[in-house]
Amino acid sequence: MNAIDRRTLLGRGAAVAGGAAVAGALLPADAHAAAGAVGTGTGTGSTVTPGDSRYPTLKTGNNQRFVATPDYVKMIRSSADAEQALAKAVRNGKRISVRSGGHCFADFTSNPDVEVILDFSEMTGVGWDPAMRAFYVEPGARLLNVYEALFKGWGVTVPGGICYSVGAGGHIAGGGYGLLSRAHGLVVDHLYAVEVVVADAAGRTRTVRATREADDPDRDLWWAHTGGGGGNFGLVTRYWFRSPDARGPEPSDLLVRAPATVLVSAVDIPWDGLDEQTFKRLVYNFGAWHEQHSAPDSPYRHLSSLFNVSAKAHGSLGMFTQIDASVPGAREMLDSFMAAVTSGTGVELRSLDRGNGELPAMPGLHEPRELPWLQATRLVGTDNPTITNPTSRGGHKSAYMRRNFSEDQLTALYRYMTRPDFTNPDTMLVLFSFGGRVNAVEEHATANAQRSAVFKMCFQTFWNDPAEDDFYLGWLRDLYGEFFAASNGVPEINDATDGCYINYPDRDMTDPRYNRSGTPWTTLYYKGNYPRLQQVKRRYDPSNLFRHSMSIAPARS
Repeated sequence: MNAIDRRTLLGRGAAVAGGAAVAGALLPADAHAAAGAVGTGTGTGSTVTPGDSRYPTLKTGNNQRFVATPDYVKMIRSSADAEQALAKAVRNGKRISVRSGGHCFADFTSNPDVEVILDFSEMTGVGWDPAMRAFYVEPGARLLNVYEALFKGWGVTVPGGICYSVGAGGHIAGGGYGLLSRAHGLVVDHLYAVEVVVADAAGRTRTVRATREADDPDRDLWWAHTGGGGGNFGLVTRYWFRSPDARGPEPSDLLVRAPATVLVSAVDIPWDGLDEQTFKRLVYNFGAWHEQHSAPDSPYRHLSSLFNVSAKAHGSLGMFTQIDASVPGAREMLDSFMAAVTSGTGVELRSLDRGNGELPAMPGLHEPRELPWLQATRLVGTDNPTITNPTSRGGHKSAYMRRNFSEDQLTALYRYMTRPDFTNPDTMLVLFSFGGRVNAVEEHATANAQRSAVFKMCFQTFWNDPAEDDFYLGWLRDLYGEFFAASNGVPEINDATDGCYINYPDRDMTDPRYNRSGTPWTTLYYKGNYPRLQQVKRRYDPSNLFRHSMSIAPARS
């Protein structure tokens, strides 16, 4: 996977000028200039081998559980560089992996089998491409840089995640979502085109530019990158964005308009004010509100919240909520949401004076405050030391929820979060607002098939000592297994749950010891879209060069 979207809260337009000339075109290595694209990376990146001072850093990513010992790490700076690097690796029979930001939750990039890591973190361009009439984003661009460039240049954005340092490459390929998704859908709902370096069965490399145009012969390759996950089909060297309903001559009219200002609230809820019943009521209230207010046309679609249900060892829970301040009645809606979540609990909402898992310290916002949107985006995304600590080890599990929690689920959550022998403060269940305009899209329209959830979850814990892996992974597995005991240890595809998020990959879903449901992991992540993804894989990666522990298998015929 190029990079993970971490939260993540995190997750893709109209005809192109001269559309037939670019749709589905096979591009030679120097085709960017000929095609009229601007800002594309140029040159050849370094090759980093053992003994180089950069090697210890580049052989691993953000999660120190996963470390590779590659023959070399090849830094990629352009599509031509990517073609040449892939051709060399194929020619020499090397096992490759791909990275953009390094936030993958699993071992897709860094694992002992990898012999060459192709690293795209130096391809960071973001801008307007007049030939494509779309905004381009290169895979190594970090999310905050994407937001800043699009907003400062044109007042637009994509509805992506909050973690500032996630690379665009994997975040987009897996779907991409964030605080603006309830109002504007997933990141991939605005994806117009993708440029991918692929290799045929003979090892010959080429660059394919695939668009969402109905007559594009490579449209399926575009579709596969609307939620099919990174590291599966080829080397993404560029994405282009234009909203599907956008019209007009001005770039600023062709993508999601960022809010001028947002109303934000950041609160701390002390554990010392929670007993079991109060804790359950609080978490249940969050789910109940989302069940009621997550239709695509809900007036509350402009409101989104991140609820950090931290372990008792942390001392408190944390919640961040945001709503577009220009929406009529925004303050009343925010107040109504907070009242609904705290109803019947008597909890005291304090200032969030210290970091809480996904959330940085944001003191003074327990009383809602109006902030410029970009300022709020920086505030919530740039100082969350728990999830961006590059020295830590982490375990993660996800689920999409179509319905509120059951009593048994709340009981399991309380028991594990208050277990006397569990003293790790960097442990949490993160609840993310979902639904709204995300659910206005048919599940087969993009590769991301989960289009009926009302909120989504990420169970996670972080630690430093490798000797403690078994303890923390065991705790996480036991909690998840009991939480989903009624569906055989996983969030099955049913009326209550809707599987897992591929940008939060979990190898346990491939293991029958933990996934006792009989439902293949591929169904949990891709639902009915998996067979089509296999066909795309067979066409563009027939030799299965792009593979990892949860990669898409090529169709047999």
